[in-house]
Amino acid sequence: MLIYKILRRPEWDAFRTAGETEGAPVDLADGFIHFSTAAQVTETAAKWFATESDLVLVAFNAQKLGADLRWEPSRGGQLFPHLYRPLKLSEVVWDKSLPLGVSGHIFPEGVI
Repeated sequence: MLIYKILRRPEWDAFRTAGETEGAPVDLADGFIHFSTAAQVTETAAKWFATESDLVLVAFNAQKLGADLRWEPSRGGQLFPHLYRPLKLSEVVWDKSLPLGVSGHIFPEGVI
């Protein structure tokens, strides 16, 4: 199962340069890296990145992230994937631009 992380372009560039990341500012504040499932990612983009256009959608294989990935209740009681360790660039399955269109973000075909 793929799960998704939305990163701002400078966050993505820093991740690529360093080879790992502890996440975005919200992740650092909360103590874990936030992810969304395919069913959750459009709402995540609308809620937290509504006016941001230079974003990157990064896909990860949930099963390969190991025991440090936990499914915990969040928005509306839904279970969201949270990672309690740094994320490694080698764990990225793929990355794609997530542009902002007239009626919201334009997701890559097959994600939602």
